[in-house]
Amino acid sequence: MRAFLASSIGVTCAAVLALPSAAPAGAAPDTRTVPAAPAGSAASTDLPGSTQSLPMRPLPAESGRAAETSGQGLTEREVRPFSLVGVVWDDVDTELHGTVQVRTRAAGTDRWSDWQDLETHNAEHAADPGSAERDSGRARGATAPLWVGDSDGVAVRVVPDPPDPQDRTGHVVSLPGGLRLELVDPGEDPRPLPVGDEAAGAGDAAEPDAGEAEGTGDAAGAEPVTDGQAMTGAQLLADIRAEADAQVLAGMQAATAATATLPATDTGTEAGGGAETGATAETGAKTSAAALEPNVLPALSRAETEAQAGTESKTAAGARPYIGPRPRIITRKGWGADEKLRERAFAYTKTVKAAFVHHSATGNNYTCSQAPSVLRGIYRYHVKSSGWRDFGYNFAVDKCGNIYEGRAGGVTKPVLGAHTLGFNSNSMGIAVLGTFTKSNPPAAAVTAVSKLTAWKLGLFGANPKGKVTLVSGGGNKYKKGTKARLNVISGHRDGFATECPGARLYKKLGSARTSSARLQGR
Repeated sequence: MRAFLASSIGVTCAAVLALPSAAPAGAAPDTRTVPAAPAGSAASTDLPGSTQSLPMRPLPAESGRAAETSGQGLTEREVRPFSLVGVVWDDVDTELHGTVQVRTRAAGTDRWSDWQDLETHNAEHAADPGSAERDSGRARGATAPLWVGDSDGVAVRVVPDPPDPQDRTGHVVSLPGGLRLELVDPGEDPRPLPVGDEAAGAGDAAEPDAGEAEGTGDAAGAEPVTDGQAMTGAQLLADIRAEADAQVLAGMQAATAATATLPATDTGTEAGGGAETGATAETGAKTSAAALEPNVLPALSRAETEAQAGTESKTAAGARPYIGPRPRIITRKGWGADEKLRERAFAYTKTVKAAFVHHSATGNNYTCSQAPSVLRGIYRYHVKSSGWRDFGYNFAVDKCGNIYEGRAGGVTKPVLGAHTLGFNSNSMGIAVLGTFTKSNPPAAAVTAVSKLTAWKLGLFGANPKGKVTLVSGGGNKYKKGTKARLNVISGHRDGFATECPGARLYKKLGSARTSSARLQGR
């Protein structure tokens, strides 16, 4: 497999890698696992993007409310351009019991949006209790971020829940300390993509029922998704497909010679229900290696995927591997991830037994051509604002069905994410970009989830229609150490008492399991 791994790296120099103890069959070619380059190094590139962090102030007391219950916020003000907004606070273990709302002004206009809600119950999208990532001292409490489009004005209000009328002690609900408004500018795409039709694939469009609009404040540049048209997000990347395929081919031709130059390190400590491999690799990846990393891993046919699986298959002789064809995956380089933001080390779990499906709760007001910007915004919010080591999810899917590499470490490997509190070990997290509490997920997005799980779960021998037992690392539904019997493809709410992935997306998981298993040949 390492020969194929080297192919996607296009190695022309020796690089020290951090790899998990066992790589699955059929896992090639993979994305690079070269550590993040330190700022100012030859391999680093100054990618655009910035974060404004504004401390909140007490709001004037409203009529009939005590001053301590009036909340905190900021009045309307002009700020530097941003496209994604969220609220953070000091203590990662403190929940915000209240409402958080923002208004934003479309850039270059005097048009303000209505007040929009931010999802405050976001603690369950995080690293497991007791993990190195959660106990790093950098993690903060945070709302889910909201994509608002190009904006240059903002107002925010955070109001605590009213006292419980059944509580005769008169206890007043207090807000967490250190509330700050985070305004994220994802920056321009490092390589602008051609803009095409923004329609999603045929099937259910991400349109709410009448009177049930979600996140529909006047976000700049928002376009609707319509039914009955082919996926177009991939078309936006047509100009780099040939380049990506050529890069992979060139790397494969050099793979045999390069394999010997890829020493791997492997260490690990137990964390929750699985193992966390915190292997820290040497830095110094060469610019040439970074330049050869593809923007897109091309889709493979099932025959091609199974042929690669046969090179290092652990199955018995003559046994058929149940691995779905690898779908096209836009790499971190493809969506413009700034590798200087994340931690240099990679963390791995032992295997991938289950996939947890999420919605990002960032709203549906984005076009498919904006999806890379949404990802860069979430990435920066997760790392710079929330204090995580990297992007939380292992993969993301946009409304057009495009699949994106998430947390760094290799798309074929069991990378430890921060997506499902208590069940990050031995699992992967997939975030469908959008909010699907009252809006239907596009058929293209659900299909992409099926394709991705058929392939990735298949690499680790998991049946998408099966059940699996996972050990909880701690949460509000399963206490630490509890053995939970879950679907191999589960919604976030199956492992934690939460609304995620939204009722409408959750209803689609049954069909996703069936399609995923069919793609595996089951």
